[in-house]
Amino acid sequence: MAGMRGRQTVRDMVLSMAVIGAVVAVIYVFIPHDEKADPVKAVDYRVELLTARRAAPYPVAAPEGLAKEWKPTSVSYRGADGNAWHLGFLDPDGEYVAVEQSTAPAGKYIPQVSQQATKTGRTQQIAGVPWQRWEGPKYDALVREDKGSTTVVTGTASYEQLAHFAAALESKKT
Repeated sequence: MAGMRGRQTVRDMVLSMAVIGAVVAVIYVFIPHDEKADPVKAVDYRVELLTARRAAPYPVAAPEGLAKEWKPTSVSYRGADGNAWHLGFLDPDGEYVAVEQSTAPAGKYIPQVSQQATKTGRTQQIAGVPWQRWEGPKYDALVREDKGSTTVVTGTASYEQLAHFAAALESKKT
């Protein structure tokens, strides 16, 4: 009798596993899935932008007129953290680009948001405005220091794409 129970238990376990495997196979086959779908979802940043433009003590920058291939991926405004504005995008090549603004001291803020980039001593004219070039192990950056705030365009994209993004920025205060 004891030997029969052991065989029934193993047999029952094997049958249970077969049933579970069949259910998983049916779910996989009949539930739609797209392996080519982009896992990064675009965010709508309009409300946060309006909020930041009302609350920030500086004109908040956001791009206008970028091609639809530029995908907004992240947005935040933290008033208690140096009035920090962040708006991140993926460029048409899938590289990361973000605009970061704050009233925090530039010496600490720029390396923080640019992932430890350092000043190169070179500048680049973008839409008639000089931007400082910063280079880093992870991100490069274009930096503009204004009265009371710092604007950083940073990311994994090339300087050409960073400059394209910076040229599209419109700074407004509401």
